[in-house]
Amino acid sequence: MENNQNNQEQEPKEIVREVIVERRTGFNYPEMIIIMLIAILFGFLLGNIISYTKGYSSSDEELKEFVATYEDIVNNYYEDVDKEQLLDAGIKGMINYLDDPYATYFEGESSAAFNESLEGTYQGIGIQVTYQENNKVITTVFDNSPAAKAGLQVNDIIVKIDDEDMTLKSLDQTVEVIKSKGENKDFNITVNRNGEEKTVTVQVTTLSLPQITSNIYEQENKKIGYLKIEIFSSNIAEQFESALKELEEEGIDRLIIDVRDNPGGYLTQTTDILSLFMSKDQVLYQLQTKSDTEKVYGTKKKVDRDYPVAVIINQESASAAEILAAAFKENLNSEIVGVKSYGKGTVQKTDDLENGDTIKYTVQKWLTPKGNWINEEGVAPTQEVELELAEGETLTDENDTQLQKAIEVICQK
Repeated sequence: MENNQNNQEQEPKEIVREVIVERRTGFNYPEMIIIMLIAILFGFLLGNIISYTKGYSSSDEELKEFVATYEDIVNNYYEDVDKEQLLDAGIKGMINYLDDPYATYFEGESSAAFNESLEGTYQGIGIQVTYQENNKVITTVFDNSPAAKAGLQVNDIIVKIDDEDMTLKSLDQTVEVIKSKGENKDFNITVNRNGEEKTVTVQVTTLSLPQITSNIYEQENKKIGYLKIEIFSSNIAEQFESALKELEEEGIDRLIIDVRDNPGGYLTQTTDILSLFMSKDQVLYQLQTKSDTEKVYGTKKKVDRDYPVAVIINQESASAAEILAAAFKENLNSEIVGVKSYGKGTVQKTDDLENGDTIKYTVQKWLTPKGNWINEEGVAPTQEVELELAEGETLTDENDTQLQKAIEVICQK
């Protein structure tokens, strides 16, 4: 039930407008101590870390003073202190202190949704559901999912889960009931199909989010492949390469990559995708820290793909999407069609806390292959085309002016 704004199994993808360069699972023991101590420096002298400081010793007198202060507050503060909330407040204090527009503390369900969207997997049965006339209607059934194997179909209306009536429950409540069944455990879903109730048995399992859309357009005796990347999740390079090979087997001689509304994602995935087109002697992008600038090159000695590529961008193409567009523009002189991109030239890392929450913050700037920093500037298109739809008009291939311009210019290559 993912990949849809009306879908309640994940947060809107706008929460992941960043490039991720590193992920770890939790802080180690000394790091948790340091986090709490530094939090004090930022004005969050609110409680104690007794459960986190047991057995800890330091030759640093200042750190000892902080530990002593924690203990003093625990023993003498006039009210009870919730240690978990205190830890959250300390970490939030550090994140707020950074004055970093991309530094965020994700709690609970927001953390899970953030991680699901980036990992490219989710727990579900493989359907998208929307409200239509007070009914919860299945609008998509993903291929090879438990829902597909059980025989669920588009336009089925969810009526019951096991013996529990879903007709008066919200979409969010319905999703929670499905998730609560537990992974790999059978349960029944009853749907209304054309006025007749049908019951099927399904399982919640871990599924890959489909993040690639592909198509082929034929024009002027040219066969043009089309791939749209929704987000640079942790498995997107594999999905992209598989879809690309299928297009190549169909005999495409040109390619359009669409990263409109793509908010970013994992930098390693961007590297892998670019390396399908660019070799080891080509700079894909550069990473700049406080003291150093590193050039990142392609990962292959030789790249056989020599057909022209165009990239479509818009004002919501950010971060990893901008890295991809800039690399094609500066390395291969590819046409970039659309409007100027978002303009996010920084790189974030994420850390998963032991309590299940997630923090992210900026660690680097990224530069284009030629060393340009596009922060707050964006990648400029070589073919500037606005997308304008009349009120109430639905976007189609025919009225998609940016897509049509991309097809036009790629045919001229």
